[in-house]
Amino acid sequence: MALGKQAKTLTKAQQDAVLSYLKTTRHPTRNKVIFLLSVRSGLRAKEIASLTWNMLTDASGAVSDAIHLTDNAAKGKSGGIVWLNRELKQALIDYRNTLKNVSADDRVIMSERKNNVSPQVIVNLFSTWYKKLAFEGCSSHSGRRTFITNAARKISSVGGSIKDVQMLARHSSLSMTQRYIESDIAAQQKVVQLI
Repeated sequence: MALGKQAKTLTKAQQDAVLSYLKTTRHPTRNKVIFLLSVRSGLRAKEIASLTWNMLTDASGAVSDAIHLTDNAAKGKSGGIVWLNRELKQALIDYRNTLKNVSADDRVIMSERKNNVSPQVIVNLFSTWYKKLAFEGCSSHSGRRTFITNAARKISSVGGSIKDVQMLARHSSLSMTQRYIESDIAAQQKVVQLI
């Protein structure tokens, strides 16, 4: 993917604006979960659409601390463990409490008429939200790029490395992960002063 074609990342203010806007939508709790699955866990549209409750719950049926993303729900064979951010975990719990008769095999994201949605529905939702908020250059992949960029910027503060970001992104190569990370000119200027 050429640099000019990549989805733009979202600032903290833009993320807050999306979350605020989603409160006004017809399905605010579900839509918040969709957005947070993207921006807080880096899931792709296909993965959000394919996610089932058994990938999110422990043996007692409670929402666990991780998504156990199966290969068939992921791109290629990039399934694996996706750790849940506290905000996302709480949003999933809140959302599940609004649903009736949820079984482990049910899709997490459903429409009013169907018990599942296609990846294209997820792509269209993001497009609608970003268009409404006038976020140019943003797409369903913006949340994933934002997640990977933020993880790369913060991973050293918890003793990790770029290899850990690669694992969080579930990329087969480090070079692919690096293509997702947005550069920060201000940070470049600051680090030069520390050398």
